[in-house]
Amino acid sequence: MGATLGLVSLVFAAGALGGLLNGLVVWLFGLLGVTKLLGVAIAPKLTPAMLYARIVWGGIWGALFLLPLWRGSILRRGFLYSLGPTLVQLFIVFPIKAKKGLAGFDLGYLTPLFVVGFNAVWGWVAAAWLKWSAGK
Repeated sequence: MGATLGLVSLVFAAGALGGLLNGLVVWLFGLLGVTKLLGVAIAPKLTPAMLYARIVWGGIWGALFLLPLWRGSILRRGFLYSLGPTLVQLFIVFPIKAKKGLAGFDLGYLTPLFVVGFNAVWGWVAAAWLKWSAGK
């Protein structure tokens, strides 16, 4: 039981760290005007609430790393697992919760590409943290 609890806390921490970096990257792209330049209206303010949501949800999504898929490659594994939160964001959060259209197209036509990229940051950071923490 202790090993299982340790693994669950490890994947939560990895996902939370990924969520923190995801939030900072999304904020930085907005601050620098990258998203606006490419016609996408994603530019959140750096607030505790914005970071908190990304850290907590990132930690919860970290449970995906309990699945034994592609253990060798940080980039492939991180990207594969980032597709879960990406699909939820594009097909549930944007159209249903935020009323921003399917895949967030109301925010700009390149929105899905930014969501894929931002969530890939989450996955890569989480996968890297898990690999580093395992000493491999």
